[in-house]
Amino acid sequence: MCLALPGQVLNIEDDTLRTATVSFGGVTKSVSLALVPEATVGDYVIVHVGFAISKLDEEAARRTLQTYADLADSNPDRGFRP
Repeated sequence: MCLALPGQVLNIEDDTLRTATVSFGGVTKSVSLALVPEATVGDYVIVHVGFAISKLDEEAARRTLQTYADLADSNPDRGFRP
């Protein structure tokens, strides 16, 4: 199953892929912002397979991350944390 997850941009490198560090509820990953050139530090983006594909408003991102956390808490054996 493929998921696109919301994350917050923490910093952006000045390279050809606009590589950014993005936080997914505290877990950080390197993500390309090449497809979302308007994204800046502090923005929330939707990430799919290592590429940010759109911006997302903060409230929608927080609701989605809370839904994932609630799902993980309801079934700790499956333990998904974004």
